[in-house]
Amino acid sequence: MIATTTEVQTNFGKYLKLLENENVIITKNGKSIARLVSYDEVTPDYDYTIREGASEYVHAGMKVTYEEFLKITEESENRYEYIDGEIYLLASPFYAHQKAVREILFEFTTWFRDKKCEPLDSPFDVTLFRKNKNINLVQPDILIICDKENINEKGKYNGTPTLVVEVLSESTRSKDHIKKLDLYMSTGVKEYWIVNTKAKEICIYTFKDSNIEDMLTFKGNEKVQSVVFQGLEVDLSQVFE
Repeated sequence: MIATTTEVQTNFGKYLKLLENENVIITKNGKSIARLVSYDEVTPDYDYTIREGASEYVHAGMKVTYEEFLKITEESENRYEYIDGEIYLLASPFYAHQKAVREILFEFTTWFRDKKCEPLDSPFDVTLFRKNKNINLVQPDILIICDKENINEKGKYNGTPTLVVEVLSESTRSKDHIKKLDLYMSTGVKEYWIVNTKAKEICIYTFKDSNIEDMLTFKGNEKVQSVVFQGLEVDLSQVFE
């Protein structure tokens, strides 16, 4: 079977199922650039090296070097995150996700006006280094930076956000609760908000010495109150209206 890159990206599960009966040739601009084959048909000496033209099809869960990750992002129109050597594809968010981001960002922008720190939203690359010097690159939904001196002449940020907000979606729930919680805790972030649009609640984690110092949950008609930034509040009724 022959399928275009768009068809494979949109219906990857479908084409995996088809591999039980036939291989899939992937085309881009009318040219064959890659081939999907069942695992049983792969020969023992098969070369798994990521090659130019096929890097766009690296899927979630694949381990690559940071250099390979940069090459993939340069050649693809998709958005990816890179955590502990693993690639995560960022899917397009839904309405509830975007509304929550908009409402929180509005309150942050208003509160931080004329202050030293500044709120930003995705897409904005944040590079974080673990103690073992492993490089990670993420795009938080919202972040607050207080070290603008770490923005270089090219507009790239090389610092550590003070506060990070992630709005859960079905595809990121596990990553945000486990992978990113551990990453932010161990790389110097002080406060982490996890926004659950299904449960209509926000959990705040604060970190100290690479450990969880406290965890607070806000729900119903409560106002979320930042721990690090005293006086910063967000009305939940606005976020989940």
